[in-house]
Amino acid sequence: MQRWRGLEDIPQDWGRSVVTIGSYDGVHRGHQLIIGRAVERARELGVPSVVVTFDPHPSEVVRPGSHPPLLAPHHRRAELMAELGVDAVLILPFTTEFSKLAPADFIVKVLVDKLHAQLVIEGPNFRFGHRAAGNVQLLTEFGETYDYRVEVIDLYVSGEAGGGEPFSSTLTRRLVAEGDVEGAAEILGRPHRVEGIVVRGAQRGRELGFPTANVETLPHTAIPADGVYAGWLNVNGEAMPAAISVGTNPQFDGTERTVEAYAIDRVGLDLYGLHVSVDFLAYVRGMLKFDSIDELLVAMAADVKRCSELVSAYERG
Repeated sequence: MQRWRGLEDIPQDWGRSVVTIGSYDGVHRGHQLIIGRAVERARELGVPSVVVTFDPHPSEVVRPGSHPPLLAPHHRRAELMAELGVDAVLILPFTTEFSKLAPADFIVKVLVDKLHAQLVIEGPNFRFGHRAAGNVQLLTEFGETYDYRVEVIDLYVSGEAGGGEPFSSTLTRRLVAEGDVEGAAEILGRPHRVEGIVVRGAQRGRELGFPTANVETLPHTAIPADGVYAGWLNVNGEAMPAAISVGTNPQFDGTERTVEAYAIDRVGLDLYGLHVSVDFLAYVRGMLKFDSIDELLVAMAADVKRCSELVSAYERG
């Protein structure tokens, strides 16, 4: 899969293509439906499929300080899109100047002049251009002039976790923030993941017999609510069952939120400086402060046992 950053990276001889545009944070099941349709139609037409997305998130430029928590960084989104069969991903730097581009100019500069769109696939609520003035109706009208067609795909409606709302990144972020990682996974089609470099912490876990990887997460990462979770610690392609702690470590009067993962039954791991990822499978309990270290150790042992059971049950089926 080709990856381009900016219009200037698009090959000069690029021909017709099927295009879909959006932030696509998380590449959830609604996104998968739209992107999958773009890939399918591109193959039918014998042309490549292209996903256009933005960096940073448009809201950060339009309303500074309002950057939403991210469900997946751009390289992870690209990996997920590649798995869906996408031929190219175009990341457009979203600047103040770019935000002022009128919808008609966006169509001409991006879809017509550079990507030579033959077909554009979007969801019904797609908006684009200055002040989000462009919509699928306008996109369709311009297609008659510039020789491309538009296909609109309805989004999935989520189940019990979302109360019947259409699948969306906003809903997924809310569920993650509430600690409902199972509900988030229902929308994503996979467990929610955070990633970053393993850094040295207070090393209390090692002293207590449960050495953890202290993950310095990427900026703007959507981190689940404080608590203990079952999941996986992914290192160099290996997924290790893990007990995951999110919070400020109230037992020791901590103030900084951290994500720490204990790889269950693994001994002698040296992960410092490695880039790892953590997948959240299930919520186990809230973050508590115990009356003694002994009580904490009993709770940690129970947490590890429960996490191991949850991961094993998930892997079985």
